[in-house]
This record gives sequence, structure tokens and C-alpha cells, in this order.
Amino acid sequence: MIDNIREPKQKRAIEKKERIIEVGFNLICKNGYYNTNTAEIASQAGVSTGIVYQYFKDKYDILIEGLEKYGDDIFFPMLKNSNITFDKKNFEDVIRNMIEYYVNNHKISNVAHEEIMSMVHSDKQVAKYYYKRELEMTNSIKNLLIKNNFNDNNLYEKVHIMMGLIDNLCHEIIYHKHDNMNYDLMKNLIIDSIKNLFKNDLTN
Repeated sequence: MIDNIREPKQKRAIEKKERIIEVGFNLICKNGYYNTNTAEIASQAGVSTGIVYQYFKDKYDILIEGLEKYGDDIFFPMLKNSNITFDKKNFEDVIRNMIEYYVNNHKISNVAHEEIMSMVHSDKQVAKYYYKRELEMTNSIKNLLIKNNFNDNNLYEKVHIMMGLIDNLCHEIIYHKHDNMNYDLMKNLIIDSIKNLFKNDLTN
């Protein structure tokens, strides 16, 4: 392993480093952090292990840089979804569509979700990324609601509760899969709970 990590300057070297990050992050999300090694990342990226160690101390560094570059697509797609409009008249439809969007996103990336979420509870840097983005997403949705004339009073907290309910529902549907749960009923109960959070805005 090379102690003196260098930052690439030339275009080809920069592209090589970017390819290592992308390939490494995808492999970790697909196979798990502990089931992925540096040699495999190097092989899939088309470089030698020596090249990998020129730019990264270890696969952990690749994971952290991969989270910063690609993690939002998996965990916080709402940060990049500028098409959502919280119309008061169609609020229930918007929430229902958000739930479907999140459930489908969890289905596509369920291994990555499980792997990274397990590290959120055990790794400070992964946790720092996750909680920072979580608050950014809360703030982003809050601002969208304000643009649609929702009252700013306790809005940050309401949005955080709303996203927590949606996230928990996604985890229940994708990972827990309790046989005795009626998920359509649960979805409707969550939508009713969210509507109740914003009832003052929706009735004005």
C-alpha cells in the first residue's frame, strides 16, 4: 500500500480515479462492503491494484468518495427531483406518488440500502454523510412546501416526520415483509397521518 496518496492532475488520471470510485462503489453496493476487495475493484475498473493505491488508502476511502458522488441517487433521490409540486388540492396524490417512487427506488437498490444503512449505525463517516443529506432533503421539501403556500410554522419538523413515515413503510415492504401486514392499508394509514400533520394548511 502506498502511504503518499496523490491527487491526479491530468485528464486521463482523473478519469481513471473516477472510474475506480464508480466501479468500487457499485461493487460494494452489489456485493457488500466486506465481500468486496481492492483487487476486484482494480480488475473491474481496468487498472492495477497499484494504481488504486496511488489514489486511495483502501476500499473504505473508495466507499466514502462513492457515497458523496453517487449515494444521493440511491438514498436521497428527492434531492435531485425538482419536478415535484406540492399542490394543496392534490396533496394526497403527491404523497401517494412519493411513496411509490420511494418503494420502487428501494426495490432497485435494496442490497445497497441494507449495506449502507448497516454502516450508518457503526461508522461515523457514513453516518455523517447520511444524516447531513437527510437534513438537506428535509429542508429541500420544506422549501417546496413554502413555495406552495404552506405555513412555515413547525414545517421542518412536520416534513422530517413525514419522510420518516415514508422511509419506514419502504423498509417494511422491501425488507421486513411481515406476512400478517396489509401494506395497502398501512399505506393509506400513513397517508392519512401525513395529511393530519398538514391539516391546517389543507383546510385553508
